Amino acid sequence: MKPNVGATDRIIRLLLGVIIIVVGVIYNSWWGLIGVLVFLTGLIGRCAAYVPFGINTCKIKQPPGDASKEEPTSQPS
Repeated sequence: MKPNVGATDRIIRLLLGVIIIVVGVIYNSWWGLIGVLVFLTGLIGRCAAYVPFGINTCKIKQPPGDASKEEPTSQPS
């Protein structure tokens, strides 16, 4: 599965995840579980909620010579 969470997005998710987890533990609340989900999406780099909307904040460059993603070119006959 391709990552769809970029570097800045990942950092924000990791920080918010930790904050929400800590607040959930301090207040003995289920919000800590939401923090775990946010943290995991930042750690893994993939967000399932982005898929239906076609959101991709990841800026992965295609390696040179990778023909699998290049558009087909017409060959002269």
